[in-house]
Amino acid sequence: MRRTVFSEDHEAFRETVRDFIAAEVVPHYDAWREAGSAPRDFYKKLGELGVFGIEVPEEYGGAGRRTFKFQAVITEECARAGVSFGGSSVHTALCLPYLLKYANDEQKRRWLPPFVTGDMMTAIAMTEPGTGSDLAGMKTTAQLSEDGTHYVLNGAKTFITGGVQADRVLVCARTDPPTRRPTTTPDGLRSAQAASREDRRGGISILVVDTASEGFAVGRKLEKLGLTASDTAELSFTDVKVPAGDLLGEEGKAFGYLTHNLPQERLGIAVSAYAQSAAALRFATRYVRDRTVFGQSVASFQNTKFVLADCRSEVDAMQAVVDRALDALDAGELTAADAASAKLFTTERAAVVIDKCLQLHGGYGYMMEYPIARLYADVRVTRIYGGTSEVMRSIIAKSMGL
Repeated sequence: MRRTVFSEDHEAFRETVRDFIAAEVVPHYDAWREAGSAPRDFYKKLGELGVFGIEVPEEYGGAGRRTFKFQAVITEECARAGVSFGGSSVHTALCLPYLLKYANDEQKRRWLPPFVTGDMMTAIAMTEPGTGSDLAGMKTTAQLSEDGTHYVLNGAKTFITGGVQADRVLVCARTDPPTRRPTTTPDGLRSAQAASREDRRGGISILVVDTASEGFAVGRKLEKLGLTASDTAELSFTDVKVPAGDLLGEEGKAFGYLTHNLPQERLGIAVSAYAQSAAALRFATRYVRDRTVFGQSVASFQNTKFVLADCRSEVDAMQAVVDRALDALDAGELTAADAASAKLFTTERAAVVIDKCLQLHGGYGYMMEYPIARLYADVRVTRIYGGTSEVMRSIIAKSMGL
């Protein structure tokens, strides 16, 4: 079926990205995987290509195109080639929406021009050891100084992709402790014990921290199962002084900011899962046509045809879900439940499709020199980060009134 979600501009951009990947990424990708990250100067090349500025207003050096579809094209083209742009997806897909929506004019003038060029790379630090998906349970604190000029940041974060190479990190921290609110009975009256419970979502703020600050430290560079060309690290903050002017948005409102951006983040993961599945199908189809067993091509066996036919139907369904969600996001209509549903479906089905495609490679599918093996490892995290599949099910069930 003809795909209608992308315009001629998107397809022209796709060709540019495809050529860039062939020239600047594929020849070096094995070295990046071994090093555990893309080289820092690669991000300057992405800046020159215009990748970082697509959604940034023209006055700050960007193209001013307020759509997520160009990022979806990049995701699809990287998966098609079996590569990634290192940790840069966090820079554009996760960090940029916060800067565009919540930064004030002065902050935008400081941060967005170097963001666009790649001179200032960013990461976002939400997850803490022991909290996982429970963002409201964070313990990192930021205390405003008595004179109101700066915050003093203390705590630790983990699983921070791009954290090793970042120049600025959007750090989520408690600027106030959780508040307590009364517990009421079903009829609206205070309970007999006048009990109260914590509202853990209040009191969280976002600070845009300069990684050159004294007390900011990069801990272990974590060794991951997949996504090995992007750096993921532990970060720690010991009495880090953060200027009050580097507070993003309003103090204590960050949980709402995080919730607001989660649908786009989860859609981005859904796009990735679909794109990886489509790539796996392409790799497997090409492999079985070239591979000969018992004197005939693997593609000639009925089992092979049926397995790939099943995978094709799964990929088609994933594409339909993703395309509908991309249109909904651009229209401002993508709900939290919609995004959760798209992420849950695509990531769960991607695991099945890529496993089947790996199986058709036989023993070679288990070798990391083949892109199918890397896809198998890379896709596993899609059911974990951005909210686990279990969390997605809870969101969907709640939207159903369950």
